[in-house]
Amino acid sequence: MSPGRLTPSPKPSFFLFAIVALLFCQSSAAANSAPSSNQLFNDSWLFHSGEHSSARFPETDDSSWRKLRLPHDAAIEGPFSSKNESRSGSLPSSGVFWYRKHFALPLTDREQNVTLCFEGAMSNSRVWINGHFLGERPNGYIGFEYDVTRYIRFGENANNVIAVRLEQEDLSSRWYPGAGLYRDVRLKVRSPIHLPSDGIYITTPVVSDQWSEVDVRAEVANTTSSPAQVTVEHRVFGPDGRIVGQSSIQAKVNTSDKLQTSANLSIANPLRWEPDAPHLYRLETRVRRDGKVVDVGETTFGIRTIEFSASDGFLLNGVRTQIKGVCLHHDLGPLGAAINRSALERRLEILKEMGTNAVRTSHNPPSPQLLDLCDEMGLLVQVEAFDAWEQAKVENSYSKHFPDWYEQDLRAMIRRDRNHPSVFMWSIGNEILEQTDPQKGPLIAKTLNDICHEEDPTRPTTACFNYYPDPVVNGLAAEVDVVGLNYHPASYQDLLERHPDWIVYGSETASTVSSRGVYHLPIEKYDSHPSHQITSYDIIGPAWAYPPDIEFHFQETNPRVIGEFIWTGFDYIGEPTPFAWDEHKSGGAWPSRSSYFGAIDLCGFPKDRYYLYKSQWNSQPLVHLLPHWNWDASKGETIPVYAFSNCEEVELIANGKSLGRRKVGVDTTPIPVNFYNSDLEVFESKYRLRWDVPYVPGAVKAIGYSDGEIVSEDSIKTAGPAHSLELQLEDGRIHNDGYDLAFVQVHVVDKDGNLCPLADNAVEFEVFGPGEIAAVGNGDPATAEPFTASERKTFNGLCLAIIRGDVGQSGVIQVRAKSIGLESDLVEIQLAPRLAPVDGMTYRSDN
Repeated sequence: MSPGRLTPSPKPSFFLFAIVALLFCQSSAAANSAPSSNQLFNDSWLFHSGEHSSARFPETDDSSWRKLRLPHDAAIEGPFSSKNESRSGSLPSSGVFWYRKHFALPLTDREQNVTLCFEGAMSNSRVWINGHFLGERPNGYIGFEYDVTRYIRFGENANNVIAVRLEQEDLSSRWYPGAGLYRDVRLKVRSPIHLPSDGIYITTPVVSDQWSEVDVRAEVANTTSSPAQVTVEHRVFGPDGRIVGQSSIQAKVNTSDKLQTSANLSIANPLRWEPDAPHLYRLETRVRRDGKVVDVGETTFGIRTIEFSASDGFLLNGVRTQIKGVCLHHDLGPLGAAINRSALERRLEILKEMGTNAVRTSHNPPSPQLLDLCDEMGLLVQVEAFDAWEQAKVENSYSKHFPDWYEQDLRAMIRRDRNHPSVFMWSIGNEILEQTDPQKGPLIAKTLNDICHEEDPTRPTTACFNYYPDPVVNGLAAEVDVVGLNYHPASYQDLLERHPDWIVYGSETASTVSSRGVYHLPIEKYDSHPSHQITSYDIIGPAWAYPPDIEFHFQETNPRVIGEFIWTGFDYIGEPTPFAWDEHKSGGAWPSRSSYFGAIDLCGFPKDRYYLYKSQWNSQPLVHLLPHWNWDASKGETIPVYAFSNCEEVELIANGKSLGRRKVGVDTTPIPVNFYNSDLEVFESKYRLRWDVPYVPGAVKAIGYSDGEIVSEDSIKTAGPAHSLELQLEDGRIHNDGYDLAFVQVHVVDKDGNLCPLADNAVEFEVFGPGEIAAVGNGDPATAEPFTASERKTFNGLCLAIIRGDVGQSGVIQVRAKSIGLESDLVEIQLAPRLAPVDGMTYRSDN
């Protein structure tokens, strides 16, 4: 099977995928209709760090264990240490971690089916309930569940005990994996005849403006000792809440069996899911036995078509769509790996503002919340399964478990995620070392590709190759539908000439590194810097990498390439390239403990590169100037001033004097590159403009013109001495469920309100009212300051406090920031109840 081909045929010009996708099946309680519930089971867990010989036994005394609420990253509190592996963030993420939970279920549930569901546990999990071993799962990124019905003791005074042992090995990851029960845990209490998890699959074989055909496959499970006659009812609700389609079928489910039912519905005048209007529908599925509703499932989905064509590229709903994507690791910066919907939503909003339309979940299955948000916000997603197959990149990686677990994990990932409208490709591997193995590589690729198409024939497969041309020559690349190249922009033309019917994209691009607000002069390419910071002139990268301008050029000159995923959208913890991972080598990582790759820093503050991408990916008129204009030690020296813009012309004015206009896309700026996948040493970039300006304190302004009219402006000013703290509250209202967060930015400003771009003042936070500090940060990749604290130094004038409201409380949370010698500031956050669960689930309080 060659790229671009889903079924054997001579030379297909395109393949068409049409799908209606769901926010993975959530069986939830329906008032007065079904005795079933899908409960968040995150409260009142007990935690112990380190081995414990009797923790699995229910009678073990755990009164001294720490009480906490999930999701929980067991390593993020630190401390950072040079003794911990720097590639995984210099945090104590390796070791053994135990979790226990006591709970009771009423006698009325004793005829029900009870299932314990984990959305992710890092890693090598082993689970017991009431002393009975349930199973294990090596992969920390994949969800799993256990039917615990036969082990439960029912009754209000009956004590049930869950015990979870996790073991994170040294050298298990190339980035910070986090640790612990870092995703949600849920408890499903359902009828013995019910809709099993991930058992609903929806496709749309026909989509037009007039109507859409909706095929629903729904599994029904029967865990009773006798066959059951059931009725399966489907109702589709449109984006406006009205019923737009329904069906009803009868079926017989045998004892201790699952039955797959099929239904076909038609929706008139469907509203399609697309980035600018992500319309979502809702499927309600009811199971009746003897006329009584015994289970209800709700599935949120969208209608859209995707096509991939060697001639037309990627078409979404028939419209050519260039991928403007970012790679994302799973951690949330100062919050660590513990999943949080509001933090994820903030990240995606920042990315959308840059012009991003796609996310690659590098290099593992994502959290369900990420896909839910991408569905709602109109972002495409490439879901990635593996960073390694059988050949290991690090000693204790998933490759140890791949032969025994790859099929179960891959099928579980696809069955959970296959109906999200946001998901448009499955990646079976990233930079896998089997690229150079002509025997094993193609064989494993074909096996994984076939599994993907068995579970979901509506989407293409892909893999991300960095050893070009090896995987093309040895046949591995021919086993996926769409070919991704990592860091080989100069090879696009060669690949397309070799295989004119293939579909190609940049699966990982640029890998530029920089520190927000740092500028080193003169502008030159270096491997690393003794300051442990990297210049934001955005020309630095490791040997394989190159500035974004190079990718822009090769994408533009090879229009058949369907887009790119940059490395990365956000900085992430761990992998502090370009500083050495080996602490004993010259230029070792410490204290660098997070990446420099992001267009956005660890706290969500955009770097200059963010605006370079925005100038290419966003049509809104833009001018962005860099660097800052505080160069007291360089008076009279020439400072290179860059402008990123999508206007036709940009004029630079320094202290009231025009320094002339530059034409965007015509005038060029030489930048040093010299990366190993190209012979280029200097690249004349038409994507950035440069003026050399003698430094005089004051103001520099850039004016963007299109059609002779001023359409955008930006300016940089010399800031005076730090005078005060200025707080900027990103959202003044949060909910009291304990999951919603408020993000408070701290800006150090002079007496006129100008940001002090070099300020490193220590800031102390005070919280009054029903809230607490969840984390602090400043975006500095080279600091050992903890994230769990009440104070933080600013990094180049900025830092961040993340605030969580108290569960069940209401009122006003006041946050004050103060710093010695500076005027303080205070903001108020309104804390209010959430009217309905954000994820459709019920919430189980302390048990």
